[in-house]
Amino acid sequence: MTDGREPAPAPGPGPKPAKAPPRSARRRARELAVQALYQWLVSREDAGAVEAHLSESPGFEKADRDHFRALLHGAIRDVDALHEAIAPFLDRRVDELSPVEHATLLVGAYELAHHAEIPYRVVINEAVELAKTFGGTDGFKYVNGVLDRVAGRLRPAEAPQRAAR
Repeated sequence: MTDGREPAPAPGPGPKPAKAPPRSARRRARELAVQALYQWLVSREDAGAVEAHLSESPGFEKADRDHFRALLHGAIRDVDALHEAIAPFLDRRVDELSPVEHATLLVGAYELAHHAEIPYRVVINEAVELAKTFGGTDGFKYVNGVLDRVAGRLRPAEAPQRAAR
């Protein structure tokens, strides 16, 4: 153009949509812990072997490795106590849970029991997001309800008490 005006932009797809925010290292650690606990629940393979297998997964280097190891090894070590914490709030036996819900509840219950520095609402929200990512259609609702009640028992000063069903 010779009149000094800028040419009109070429037609096209327009500006790129905003990307989703990157996952935090803690979120990635939780995702990997759910995957590892799922594998452990299904195969009962040694925790070290499960960890070694997942350490080769894409994105493992972006995870908070210390938190991943704490969740994986801690949940396996404390599985009986964690089952005792969640069992009163289940509508079925622990062994009847889907492996995804089971693994997600173990991660959430472990964080509630052993990571008081993480607010209980964050623990529950993270577990709900994990259940949405890996679980069935309404599994996240179940995880939310169970962990809400577990939080009332494990963190009574922080979380409001919920009546058992």
